[in-house]
Amino acid sequence: MAPALSLTARHDSAPSSSSIYEQIRHDILSGALAANARLKVSELAKVHNTSTNPVREALQQLRGEGLVLFTPNQGARVRPIDMEFVRDVAEVGYQLEPYLLKLFVETASDEDVAELERIQDEIEALNFKDKPRHTDLNNAFHEKMYERHYNRVAFGVWKQHREIMGSISTRIPIAIGRQEAILKEHRALIEAIRAQDVDRATKVLSQHIGDAGRHLVDQLRIERTRASRAAGV
Repeated sequence: MAPALSLTARHDSAPSSSSIYEQIRHDILSGALAANARLKVSELAKVHNTSTNPVREALQQLRGEGLVLFTPNQGARVRPIDMEFVRDVAEVGYQLEPYLLKLFVETASDEDVAELERIQDEIEALNFKDKPRHTDLNNAFHEKMYERHYNRVAFGVWKQHREIMGSISTRIPIAIGRQEAILKEHRALIEAIRAQDVDRATKVLSQHIGDAGRHLVDQLRIERTRASRAAGV
């Protein structure tokens, strides 16, 4: 049986469908809405102090992202953020990011490289002590390389999926070995960009994205195993 919706009502002035979408999306990714929780339009409209139409529009958007599932005669429910989902989202990044990177490597200025180094200096100074801040900096590092790409559709898809991965990774511990690898891979990427070496840069990035996705899946597998043991399964 799907868990019931459990959120505190929000008493702001009537929000738009886009803000409803952002709020429900945040609640799903943060875990405030549990996996498989039923998403009843009337209840969500009450929680968000709005009519039912903006809620329906938001759920359709979230369905397009894969965060909400619709079942005939049962309605909408929260898609579990499980290993398979993370694998699929990570594979989107694995395919898109090298494509987005190529143009940046070919056109990056000294100022662009200096900005990447500034962000990376912050990441290293933080040393993974503040997970949300690390996620913000890591997202900024990658966005700097892709934000000027002419293909806005590809950039939009990447950003959407990156936000999902960032929200998940904030809740998942990063192994010491993976932390060290992240720092080395970022520095290697900066050097390849400085040299305008497209092949080397895309190779480093592909390894970086692939390893990051595999690490998240592995950590989720460990969590699932621990939960099963705790439940006596």
